[in-house]
Amino acid sequence: MLFDTHAHYDAEEFQTDREAVLAGLPGRGVSLVVNPGCDLASSRAAVGLAGRHSFLYAAVGYHPENCGPYKPEDLDILRELAGDEKVKAIGEIGLDYYWEQNPPKEFQQRVFRDQMALAEELDLPVIVHDREAHGDSLSIVRAFPRVRGVFHCFSGSAEMAKELVKLGWMISFTGVLTYKNARKAVEAAQAVPLERLMIETDSPYMAPVPHRGKRNDSGYLEHICRRLAEIKGISWEDCARITTENGKRFFAID
Repeated sequence: MLFDTHAHYDAEEFQTDREAVLAGLPGRGVSLVVNPGCDLASSRAAVGLAGRHSFLYAAVGYHPENCGPYKPEDLDILRELAGDEKVKAIGEIGLDYYWEQNPPKEFQQRVFRDQMALAEELDLPVIVHDREAHGDSLSIVRAFPRVRGVFHCFSGSAEMAKELVKLGWMISFTGVLTYKNARKAVEAAQAVPLERLMIETDSPYMAPVPHRGKRNDSGYLEHICRRLAEIKGISWEDCARITTENGKRFFAID
């Protein structure tokens, strides 16, 4: 059975068939899913969904693309949401310098630091989004040595992956591993020890080959697992077992 450590089932792309998709995942080989929030509304939705499905867990936080409305008192709301037994991390948080229309870099960094501090206070791991912001993301991570986390949908170099491993962090890969132009991601996956790897779909985005261009869901995680197994030179069954064990350990799921 597989563990999709990052999927957004609160997204509008699942509006018409969300419950049917979720109900069908165990039959498609998916035993666990974590649904991160992107703002207060989606964090609340993630917690609500997790409460209705035994295999679904949640994370709460402000995504850098969505952090424009953030104010410091919102940490009280996130703190309250994080008290739910199904909430296993603070996320999705981080930095995204790719889109010009995103909130200013300095503001993103402030929101990131505030949520790292909250994770430290609550002794929860973090799920980090890092797009075109590798240096600043690493700098902020290093400023919180007591916080552990995962760089999801990893897009950095093999050298960056090695640095994160030294800091005690996890690395997670998406369907990008299956793309023809995925040399950088493949090199990073080769550089990370098996015990520090997790897999995810980032549904509904970034569907793996052979479903690229379609709406993604956790049922396609097998394709990512098979590609990672090929890269690491192990059986896909071992890859499924190891990445599931890693995810359960990281998110403290029995």
